[in-house]
Amino acid sequence: MSLEDAMVDPMLEAWHTNNRINLFLIDRISDEGLRCSLSARGGRDVARQFAHMHDVRVWALQTRAKDLAVGLKVFASKETPDRSLLKSALSTSGEAIGLFLTELIAGKPKRRGLKKGWIAHLSYFIAHESHHRGSILLTLKQSGHALDQDTRYAIWNWDKM
Repeated sequence: MSLEDAMVDPMLEAWHTNNRINLFLIDRISDEGLRCSLSARGGRDVARQFAHMHDVRVWALQTRAKDLAVGLKVFASKETPDRSLLKSALSTSGEAIGLFLTELIAGKPKRRGLKKGWIAHLSYFIAHESHHRGSILLTLKQSGHALDQDTRYAIWNWDKM
């Protein structure tokens, strides 16, 4: 077994853990918190930041694995989805990205990843979503809807996520 083959399952588990953290956070944010924004000019509220994460996944699939994007919702730029719609969208797109990465690694035709390889592609997705989770936590804190300490620490315990 090659080193790359030995890395596939743990790397895909990292992707799915990343997605479980998003879903975990959505469950712990109040309805008021989901509507919070620090922008005075109509920037994304917390729900729209989660929707943006989903949309970036869909856009990546539309350009790199069109068939995996079929049927996935794209949120309108000013749409503020509710908790259940966010969770459903992120669950579905999370599975689609997992399948995309699996097929990309396997060399399936019509799967186009980053030029630097699938590990860079996975890293991009996780870095992008981690950035938004940080923005979400800051927005909640500064808006008076900070999450409890146990939740804030839990997102760093990937062994339990």
